[in-house]
Amino acid sequence: MTPEIIVIGGGAAGMLAARRAAEGGAKVTLLEKNDRLGMKILISGGGKCNLTHAGPMEQVRAKFRANEARFLKPSFYRSTNEDFLKILHDRGMATYVRPDGRIFPVEPANAKDVVALLTGYVAEVGVNVKYGAAVTGLVADNGRMTGVEVGGKVLKAERVIVCTGGSSYPATGTTGDGWKWLTALGHTLVPLRAALAPLYLSDAEPEWSGVALRETTLRARSGPGGKEFMRWTGDLLFTHKGLSGPTALGISREIAERSEESAVEADLSPTQTWEELQIDLRRQAIENPRKTAASLAAPFVPARLLEPLLTSAGVAGETRGAYLPAKSLNKLVTTIKGWPLGTVRHVPLERGEVVAGGVVLEEVDPQSMHSKVVEGLYLCGEILDIAGPVGGYNLQAAWSTGWVAGEAAARL
Repeated sequence: MTPEIIVIGGGAAGMLAARRAAEGGAKVTLLEKNDRLGMKILISGGGKCNLTHAGPMEQVRAKFRANEARFLKPSFYRSTNEDFLKILHDRGMATYVRPDGRIFPVEPANAKDVVALLTGYVAEVGVNVKYGAAVTGLVADNGRMTGVEVGGKVLKAERVIVCTGGSSYPATGTTGDGWKWLTALGHTLVPLRAALAPLYLSDAEPEWSGVALRETTLRARSGPGGKEFMRWTGDLLFTHKGLSGPTALGISREIAERSEESAVEADLSPTQTWEELQIDLRRQAIENPRKTAASLAAPFVPARLLEPLLTSAGVAGETRGAYLPAKSLNKLVTTIKGWPLGTVRHVPLERGEVVAGGVVLEEVDPQSMHSKVVEGLYLCGEILDIAGPVGGYNLQAAWSTGWVAGEAAARL
């Protein structure tokens, strides 16, 4: 008997699940509400597509929170980053590893090319892809899956894989519908929170929008001058509403989870200690007494931010090194090492690349992605309570859990 499987959602997890299930001999129907597959993949890595993260899977797994890492262990060992890259390489797409471990397609290939390749990858094994198929519910009887509601009709299926994603970037189709269906069947949700999202500041500077800081450490504190609770090093981008870029995304989940107001500051010279930077700038001032404070600070920020940085430090930019008091120099160093950027008023869940929260992991078998609540139901990808850091980790979780779900669902 050939298993008949319906996969709901043609994103990263859904495409891998459909392919693997069909490889296992199942008759697979993939339902996608959009007119194409992989809509959320298109925004990964700013459209360049951060495919996964390099390194042994144990190291990749360790970047997730402890309970998430335990859950992902079986799928990460059965479907690795190298396994996924082989899919691309075998079909002619070259990839490269950035110094920070993030893996991307070799340009000019980008996210659109990745989606096109994976769409073909699904078609190779005869998966029946139905576009514009907006699922409205799951149908179960006596704790067993019996079908899926689409367009007022019920498509019969005893095995269903739900890969509908989270609720971030709803324009891509990830509107959180799957959670509603699953709770109706008895599953429990961990409260949803933003993750890998931009930060909206109380006193944003719209005129700074588009300015980027390279290799900066962004720190989060429990209020101005409070205790540091999170930091991330990388690029920082100013927006009309606040901050974005890898550093902002990297600390957003921790900020979103806190009830009290959080403050953020930028270390513009993270490779130097305060003392090392102070000695360096003092030496420059002594050796070049005509050099201004603005010239001393200029290497640390783009030109548009130089005056705001000096103002924050309380140092007049035209002051020459020969006349720069030690107190003013120290204030400049302190500001470069911890430039206050303001307080966070909001972390927008709908703008996050992923969402933290979702179906509690204890209700899903990590060996198969099979629901422990409903027979014949499989869950994978972002619908689960999994949210890794920025850097390709979340796509890898989707590739791996989707692969395992498809493989398990196809077994007789």
